Amino acid sequence: MLLAIDVGNTNTVFAFYEGEEHRAEWRIATDARRTADEYFVWLDHLTKLAGMDRGDVHASVIATVAPQTLFNLKTLCRRYFDSDPLVIGEANCDLGIAVKLPRPSEVGADRVVNARAALTTYGPNLIILDFGTGTTFDVVDGEGAYVGGVIAPGVNLSLAALHQAAAKLPRIAIERPERVVGDDTVSAMQSGIYYGYVGLIEGVCNRIAEERATPMTVIATGGLSPLFAKGTGVIDHVDDSLTMRGLVEIYARNDKGARQET
Repeated sequence: MLLAIDVGNTNTVFAFYEGEEHRAEWRIATDARRTADEYFVWLDHLTKLAGMDRGDVHASVIATVAPQTLFNLKTLCRRYFDSDPLVIGEANCDLGIAVKLPRPSEVGADRVVNARAALTTYGPNLIILDFGTGTTFDVVDGEGAYVGGVIAPGVNLSLAALHQAAAKLPRIAIERPERVVGDDTVSAMQSGIYYGYVGLIEGVCNRIAEERATPMTVIATGGLSPLFAKGTGVIDHVDDSLTMRGLVEIYARNDKGARQET
């Protein structure tokens, strides 16, 4: 089995794959202070509950946007899963997608992984919209290369900032309001967040397509993608497994290359 680890700014996802078959997946809050031993105790309990044997894990791959977590995650893979992990962005990792940027190392690992998986599934001329701690728009051109994107504040981040900066504004859940004009504080805030981000999505995607002078296929991923896809026709596909599929694809590409060299 393959252990695929995706470290985001807020959550870290651990997924297990048998070939391309998804076996199990769990998430935990991202915390750079968490040790390899702590990760293992948590994972060992969950894998046993799922009837899985950690001894079946033979390989691992890591994508992280929080570099301070990497040492302990590498230690976890080496000590408890008997594997030297492939790390997205390190020199020995073949991504399988060209990154046409002046400083490719600055791109978040998750963004390149998403682009790789989306290119495989949907072809070129893509916008990958990811609802995470930040709301990101990543662009794959007609030649299948990653060419950059847009970073905006995430939905939950905006809600938290609104609540913290205005004493009378409460914490609210993110929902799709029935009407744009709210008749109380909560409904007005929900409308501002929801339709404000719908406007952001439509505006940015349309401007990207106009700038590139070609129709673009928009792929949405992340926990809030189904909710926002209901509010706009700009999003063509919702794909919640994009990042993990990308990690599996990149690992398979590198593993094949390593076996061919030996």
